[in-house]
Amino acid sequence: MTPEEKAGQVLLPFFKGNQVEAHAALIQRLHLAGSIIMGDNVPRDPQGKVDVAAMGAVNQRLRQAATADGRPWPGIIGVDQEGGAVARLGAPLTEWPVPMSYGAAGSEDLTRQAGKALAAELLPLGFDLDFAPDTDVTIGPKDPTIGARSMSADPAVAAAQGVAFSRGMLDAGILPTVKHFPGHGSVTTDSHLNLPVQPASIDELRVRDWKPFQAAVAAGLPVVMTGHIAVPALEPGVPASLSAPSYAALRNLGFQGVAVTDALNMGAVEKQYPAGAAAVKALAAGADLLLMPEDVEQAHAAILQALAAGSLPAARLDDAARRVATMMMWHARTAAPAGTPGAGAPAGSGAALSAKVSASAVTVLSGPCHGPLVPGSVRVQGGGPGDRERFEAAAARAGLAVGSGPVVNLIGFGGTPGAGDIAVALDAPWPLQDSNAPIKLALYGRNDTAFDALAAVLAGKATAPGKLPAAVGPYPAGTGCTP
Repeated sequence: MTPEEKAGQVLLPFFKGNQVEAHAALIQRLHLAGSIIMGDNVPRDPQGKVDVAAMGAVNQRLRQAATADGRPWPGIIGVDQEGGAVARLGAPLTEWPVPMSYGAAGSEDLTRQAGKALAAELLPLGFDLDFAPDTDVTIGPKDPTIGARSMSADPAVAAAQGVAFSRGMLDAGILPTVKHFPGHGSVTTDSHLNLPVQPASIDELRVRDWKPFQAAVAAGLPVVMTGHIAVPALEPGVPASLSAPSYAALRNLGFQGVAVTDALNMGAVEKQYPAGAAAVKALAAGADLLLMPEDVEQAHAAILQALAAGSLPAARLDDAARRVATMMMWHARTAAPAGTPGAGAPAGSGAALSAKVSASAVTVLSGPCHGPLVPGSVRVQGGGPGDRERFEAAAARAGLAVGSGPVVNLIGFGGTPGAGDIAVALDAPWPLQDSNAPIKLALYGRNDTAFDALAAVLAGKATAPGKLPAAVGPYPAGTGCTP
C-alpha cells in the first residue's frame, strides 16, 4: 500500500446528514477505512421510522467507495447500537432495553441470544461493525456518562455479560467492540464535554475496571475501544486514547486485535488537540483505527506530514493498517458479507426476545413479590416524552385502567423521585434511593416491551425475577425477589 492508502486505512470518518455522494467521493479519494453512520445519516420514511431499504443503499454506496482502490477486503461500516438510549437505528428495528437489563436478568445465555438478535438485524442493512457492548463497570450515581449502559457494578458480572453479548454478535456476523478502556464507568466527568481523570492505581484498575477487558482478550474478541480518560498512574494529563502507556497496558493484557479510539471530535480531545493533531498522537501512541476525527482531510494530511517528518514511525502506521486489514479479511472469511440477501434477520424480528429480557430484568427493591401490586386501576405521573403514553398502552394490554387508584411515578434518566405510591426507575435505578414510595421497581428500559413487563408485574400477571446489578442507596447489589 502507498503511504496515502495506509493513512486512509486507519481513519473511520463521519459525515453530515444525507451528503452520501460527497462522503463516498472522500472515502475513495483518501482511501478511508469506511464510515460510521450517525443518527442524522439514517434515512427515514414519512412516519419517521428507519427506511430500511434506503439505509442499505447508503451503506452499499459507502462500501463500494471503500474498495474502489482495489483492496481485496471489505470496508468498515459501523454504527453505535447498544440498546436503550444509545441506538442510532430505531423502529422498525427491534427496540432493546438498556444494557443494565442483562446484569439484572443474570443469564449469560439470554444475553448471548440478545447480542445475536440485535446484530442479526444490522447485517441486512450493510453494517459489519457495532460499537457495542459497553463493558464498563459503573460506580453508581457518581457515574454521569455510562450509568445504565453498564451491565453491572460487579466486575465479574460485567465481564461475563460483556463476553456473552459479544459472542452473540459474532454468531450473527457482526464485529463487536468492547469499550471504553481503561474504564469509563468509574470516573465522574463526561468525556463528551471535558477530560475525566481516573485517580485509581494500576492495581485498583486491574481488579475492577480492567476485568471485563481481560475477559474480552481471553475470549479472543476483535476490537477494543479506548476512552478519553486521563490515568495519572499511566500518563498524567493525556487521554488514554492518545497515550502510549495506555495502549501498552492494553497490549500487556494480551490484546492482539484492533484498538479503536473513541470519537476524536469529543470535547475531551478536540479542545486540546485540534486540526489533525489528535489523529497523529493517537496513532503514534498505539491506536489502529481513528474514529470520527473532526476534519478527516486534515487528519489524513497530518498523518502523511508526520510520516514524512519522521515524528510518526513508518512501522507504526504499517502495524495499524495491517491490523485493520487483517481484521476485515478475517471477518470476510468467517461471516456472510454485510448486505447479503437472506443473511441476518429482518427488522423487528427480535421483539419477543427483547420482551423476554425486560421480563427477566424487572426488579423489586421494596414491596410485595407476589400478587397484584395495584387494584384494577392506576394513575400515572412523571416520565419523559412518550413514557406515559407507552405505559398507558401497556396497562391496557395488561387489563389495567388508568385514571384512578395508586400513583405510579415514572422516573427517567436524571429524573427526581417525586411523589407517588409506586416509584419506577426507567433507566439506571439510582433515583430510587431518594424515593419515599413504599413500592420501588427498577425497569431498565422505556420501550414498549419493557412497559409490558412492568404492567404485567403491577397487575400480578408476572413476578419480577430481576436482581439489582448495582447498589442503590440502602439496597445492596443483588436485591430482588427470590423465585
